[in-house]
Amino acid sequence: MPELFGKLYNGDQIPLFGLGTWKSKSDGEAAKAVRVALENGYRHIDCAAIYCNQKEIGEVFNDVFNVKKTVNRKDIWITSKLWNTDKKKENVRPALLQTLKDLQLEYLDLYLIHWPTAWVHNGDVEWPSFLDTSSQRLFPRASSDKPIQTVDVPFEETWRELEKLHQEGLVKHIGLSNFSVKQTEEVLSFAKVQPSANQIELHPYLNQKELRDYGASKNIHITAYSPLGTPDSQGPNTKALMDDPKLHEIAKKYNKQPANILIRYCLQIGVSVIPKSVTPERIISNKVESENFELSEEDVKALDNFGVHHRFNDPSKPWGIKCFDDSSL
Repeated sequence: MPELFGKLYNGDQIPLFGLGTWKSKSDGEAAKAVRVALENGYRHIDCAAIYCNQKEIGEVFNDVFNVKKTVNRKDIWITSKLWNTDKKKENVRPALLQTLKDLQLEYLDLYLIHWPTAWVHNGDVEWPSFLDTSSQRLFPRASSDKPIQTVDVPFEETWRELEKLHQEGLVKHIGLSNFSVKQTEEVLSFAKVQPSANQIELHPYLNQKELRDYGASKNIHITAYSPLGTPDSQGPNTKALMDDPKLHEIAKKYNKQPANILIRYCLQIGVSVIPKSVTPERIISNKVESENFELSEEDVKALDNFGVHHRFNDPSKPWGIKCFDDSSL
């Protein structure tokens, strides 16, 4: 089947299927995953500064784009994200330039504000080479048992700097991640360059219908992260999405794995989807076995109405910050 694309507000197209790199370790694991993906037809790679693996991913990008030239850079959609400690206007540009340096790129296709919160910038502390939750550069706290130290940085201050980067051509699109409808409306109220996308957790246990409908009404594309329900982030009292009997019933009907059904669901509701895997076989099958069939309208509707509301990725408690309207501290 041909590559599927989503259309952005200005007519540009974003490949709907991509590779997520969250939790891919910076010990060669992330690099291997990205290389396998690019060698097997992936055209969308999702990155972020906080994942602390961009340097090794950059080595792969340089190798395939510039050294071996097996893949054309312009054919690949690459997203990265601005971390919470770099929201003040003086920190936004340096953060992007560091990301471009790490990824060995001249531009990003999409640069997102990772979370709608701003934290203290401890610029004298070095960025760690792995995701270190005790790092004062990444997670500033007065002490280990205290909440994250926040600062008051209006969305507009950060957005204006992103618009400058967009005007310079360093980023082709700018957008949001984990923003609610209300927060997105605030950005739209002053944006000269509109957000191209909002990346959010999305799967049948959190179908995000309100944000999807709102995005469609404003030409803001939705990207689904953790489309498989993040099996390694589930609480003790939560039934795993991948074990849901209704999901298995649908998977059996199509002779597919549950993961393929969940990915296909996202593709058919028109959102881009970035499942993470570091296993070569799964990286390949996630794409091939999710793109070579279609769900019936009835089954898409069933997946969209599982009747469960659960957010697997809510850092409110560890951060000591209410991140979502449905969060509890």
